[in-house]
Amino acid sequence: MEKSKFIWLNGRMVNWEDAKVHVMSHAINYGTGVFEGIRVYETPKGKSVFRLKDHVRRMVGGCKVMGFEMEFAGKTYGEKEIYDAILETVRKNDKVDYVKPCIFLSGEEVGLNPVGVPTSMSITAVYMGNYLGESDNGMKLITSSWQRPDNLCGPAGAKVNGSYVTSCLAKREAVRHGANEAVMLNSVGHVAECTGENIFIYKDGKIVTPPASECILEGITRNSVIRVARDMGYTVEEMEISRTQLITADEVWMTGTAAEVASVTMIDGRSIGDGKVGEVTKKIGKKFHEIVTGKDLRYEEWLDYVN
Repeated sequence: MEKSKFIWLNGRMVNWEDAKVHVMSHAINYGTGVFEGIRVYETPKGKSVFRLKDHVRRMVGGCKVMGFEMEFAGKTYGEKEIYDAILETVRKNDKVDYVKPCIFLSGEEVGLNPVGVPTSMSITAVYMGNYLGESDNGMKLITSSWQRPDNLCGPAGAKVNGSYVTSCLAKREAVRHGANEAVMLNSVGHVAECTGENIFIYKDGKIVTPPASECILEGITRNSVIRVARDMGYTVEEMEISRTQLITADEVWMTGTAAEVASVTMIDGRSIGDGKVGEVTKKIGKKFHEIVTGKDLRYEEWLDYVN
């Protein structure tokens, strides 16, 4: 990750090193925040933020679940104001391919009943590059010993800061075992998702991905790939996936804002299909790249241009 010069904080642009909160802020001590990760792409019409409105809508929904007041430094914000602030942050910084807005309880408070604790919002723009690293041979996964938190543990469908502790544990477990990522199972042993990505399989001529009821995050890249794959003529079904179905799939890939479309060629030391990047994965990944970089204007409504 390469740092940018400016961060938007409560309505003001501040230098990176000046974007600070107190060590006793509720978010630091209890994980009470909601965030989004959003990709920025270069297109023939200039920089574009991919599906920005959808990301903002999901973040506002997460804040509603958490009971956050959308007031920062005395000003009330709605979706339009947040949308404009994100675009302003991208404009203000030069080298940007990823933007991370976060709404969090910044007030200094001890206790688990954060009523009346002040809320803040930050928007950070960085250059991330390829999140999972470059690989022409696909990604290696393990099945994590850590379970994907379900809807009885917290709001699994919202990007709540504290919920990602489990993802961090699973990610570190994967790296320790020499893998790129980890698959997380849900409380009944079905495949849920990876630490920060949704998962798809291709088998017997159809694409399958776990539904929202499997305690996944309903990813915006996931939603995009489902629509694009169907437009390309593929059958896509949302249904339960077992570990056996995952291992015996012809192809497996992950989707996420940071990861985009990433092929999986090995899980738990077992090759997926013939152990090479699959043809369906290649085709969908290529089409997705054409869309986000503005080369297929049939999906231009997904592009929020910066200027």
